[in-house]
Amino acid sequence: MKLLEERILKDGVVRPENVLKVDSFLNHQMDVKLFVEMAKEWKRLFAAKPINKILTIEASGIGIAAIAASVFQVPVVFAKKAKSINLDQDNYCTKIQSYTHRNMYDVIVSKKFLTKEDHVLILDDFLANGCALMGLLELVEMSGAVVEGIGIAIEKGFQKGGSEIRAAGIQLESLAIIESMNEDTGEIVFRAKNE
Repeated sequence: MKLLEERILKDGVVRPENVLKVDSFLNHQMDVKLFVEMAKEWKRLFAAKPINKILTIEASGIGIAAIAASVFQVPVVFAKKAKSINLDQDNYCTKIQSYTHRNMYDVIVSKKFLTKEDHVLILDDFLANGCALMGLLELVEMSGAVVEGIGIAIEKGFQKGGSEIRAAGIQLESLAIIESMNEDTGEIVFRAKNE
């Protein structure tokens, strides 16, 4: 998606250890107009799918998923990374490792919000090694729901997550795929869409 790529080039900052800082528009301060355009693109890409629920993980995916849910006209569910006293006791739970935080998290979704009747689109802000997505896929599998596809804002194409998910036969639509980043020069190279 050209609009997102242009915004990454304008405002993204390459940091050491393959970190791309996009907090000015994606995952701290949110550009809602950009999110609407992203949601419209995912709606186009998944138009043939019977999606009735969007699933994401807290916290950075929530804003993107909420805007997309309004475009798809379906509810959004977010997997929680911490158990709280107001969470039901009947949950699906798995563990994931965060690439940026380097922590293991219990990830929880209430069974009443993810059922075998659901056709799920998973959305998130980043895809690197795919740990968060694998956790979300596991939660969907536990519920008996169907994963209709995965939408990612920014995929780091030089890391393994995207290729592993595509090899599993899941429709993965990343709006910007970064082929390489250079922390010394700040250069970001995007993968051409036909690759």
